[in-house]
Amino acid sequence: MKKFFEIVNNIWKIEELRSRILVTLGLLLVYRFGAQVVLPGIDTSQLAELSSNTEQGILGILNAFTGGAFANASVFALGIMPYISASIVVQLMGIAIPYLQKLDKEGESGRKTKTQITRWLTIAICIVQAPAYLYSLGALGVPDSAFLLGKGLNFIIPSVIILVTGCVFAMWLGEKITDKGIGNGISLLIMIGIIATLPQAFVQESASRLNGNGGPMLILVEVILWFAVILASVLLVMAVRRIPVQYARRTASGGYEKNVMGSRQYIPLKLNASGVMPIIFAQAIMFAPGLLGSSFNHTTVGQWMEVQFQDIFGLAYNILFALLIIIFTYFYTAITVPTNKMADDLKRSGGFIPGIRPGKETGDFLDKVMSLITLPGSVFLALLAVLPAVVVKLMNIQPSWALFYGGTSLLIMVGVAIDTVQQVNAYLLNRHYDGLMKTGKNRKVA
Repeated sequence: MKKFFEIVNNIWKIEELRSRILVTLGLLLVYRFGAQVVLPGIDTSQLAELSSNTEQGILGILNAFTGGAFANASVFALGIMPYISASIVVQLMGIAIPYLQKLDKEGESGRKTKTQITRWLTIAICIVQAPAYLYSLGALGVPDSAFLLGKGLNFIIPSVIILVTGCVFAMWLGEKITDKGIGNGISLLIMIGIIATLPQAFVQESASRLNGNGGPMLILVEVILWFAVILASVLLVMAVRRIPVQYARRTASGGYEKNVMGSRQYIPLKLNASGVMPIIFAQAIMFAPGLLGSSFNHTTVGQWMEVQFQDIFGLAYNILFALLIIIFTYFYTAITVPTNKMADDLKRSGGFIPGIRPGKETGDFLDKVMSLITLPGSVFLALLAVLPAVVVKLMNIQPSWALFYGGTSLLIMVGVAIDTVQQVNAYLLNRHYDGLMKTGKNRKVA
């Protein structure tokens, strides 16, 4: 504990780091405040049924990502997810559209152009999602009497403008956190929204257990299991396969010799190079079977699909979910890990993998290794994604609390936390202080 307070004191001593942390906390506070501001024209006292209907299922996941704003009919009800969707679309379109491929090669100017394209696409997605959200409020349990101005255009048009503006403002907050704060702003907004629903979920689970459904001992078992799952998630995020590399350097006589003083003698290939993106892709597609079943609910197959694929803790849902995650992990890794480019860069820098010829053979070797390590990584990712369904069925855990035992929520929390800690750690090490991630002798220069 003493060591922890010393690290906190060291963080506070670094003026730039202190300023960035305070800016980040301030902007996150603004985002959380906006999530509680209800759309004008809606009676807040009549939103109880909306909250209860969005606690479970796919809507529960969406509500968790928005930090409860979806269930509050808030100005931030769309959250930051339209921006995430736009980013995914632009990234995938970059495979097939030459113009976007050209932007990737233009450096900083190309990156800024792609960012602008993503922003405009975000607004377009919001314009589609905002009216759909407003019209779905009635089906989600908001009575007509809750709409103080009625449900006509005098309510719909201003509300659409507010929802679109709220999403754009959230996007701006995320970019400002990235520029002026610490960590990835967009990811932090999603994480803070997920964490905001954590205390309520745990309180509900504890109340259920204390009321004769297992008692305090089972609560302790659940907490221990939760920490074990977090540890497994950290291992998945941090795990890498190190490919040994040797470098050659030019000598005074113009030849080359082995360089044993290289700053890094390996290429780290991540076990889970695709992060949480396969889960997000698979989650988006999992809406389709239920909708397809409801469209053909006059048939036996349609009724079965409607029932099975609208239960996120059901067997059929999770089997298909796991298979899609494994498939998308391979797909996303293939398009985001440029093994041929890595081989070319290695060749230009005078590096080579022992026993492997530089150039094409190196690219083929890296591609083979990535394929081999992606299999256990994708299976592990799929197991984490379906773990909430397992604990619900085996341990009778409350659905809202079970969502924190795996899936997108937990992996986002772990990934963002590790990324933020690493950035703070870099500031500390650059100022000759002990880092957050490794203890050791204080290196402060007197």
